[in-house]
Amino acid sequence: MELFRDKLRRNVGGVVKRSVRAVLDQLPLHNKLEPISRNFGIDRGVPIDRHYIEAFLAQHREKIQGAVLEIADSRYTRRFGDNRVTQPLVMHVKDGFGADIVCDLSKECPREGFADCFILTQVLPFVYDVRSTIKNALKMLKPGGSLLVTVGGITQVSRDDMDQWGHFWSFTDLALRKLFEAELPPECVQVQSFGNVLAATSFLYGLGKHELTVAELDHFDRDYPVIIGAVVTRPMA
Repeated sequence: MELFRDKLRRNVGGVVKRSVRAVLDQLPLHNKLEPISRNFGIDRGVPIDRHYIEAFLAQHREKIQGAVLEIADSRYTRRFGDNRVTQPLVMHVKDGFGADIVCDLSKECPREGFADCFILTQVLPFVYDVRSTIKNALKMLKPGGSLLVTVGGITQVSRDDMDQWGHFWSFTDLALRKLFEAELPPECVQVQSFGNVLAATSFLYGLGKHELTVAELDHFDRDYPVIIGAVVTRPMA
């Protein structure tokens, strides 16, 4: 198995895209029961779920403007907001990380009606009280402001997060839609799934983005979601 892992680490070019599945097919069952990477493929390159998260943000980059709030750091604000962002802000649940706002979003809304956009990627799976988190996040938006949300569908457990604060949820597109439609009219909520059975299987094994072709990554099948994204807009009135 270790020789197989080494081979995959060395072959990061076009050949591995065709050979990965062939090698997996030839592995004995006991080796197929172990992932190639337990770190979501981060140690191999860009993880497959990140490909979909970034595609979702790129698709809706016009929403990332004005005062933009993001969890933990401002990497996506700066990457996709360009010169449309006038006030990048960071929120963190713990003090000491240089955040502009320190709070537990599941318990409080520290400021209301100030953000034009709130980038909330891969946060809800790690918060037990999802409903309160959603309510508080929406309160922080200005009327007409947008919440850009991503959550995991088919995924491994994030062991580091589980040990720190918990990994509680995986989602379907219907679950995400219903959670937000409980707070806002249906026309304010747009939900989209990303992934397919090959991408999901590859992600679970820990393969990287480069090990699938663009066509393999960007075929979307709602029954096999790796990532689910939602654009949620607070009504003007």
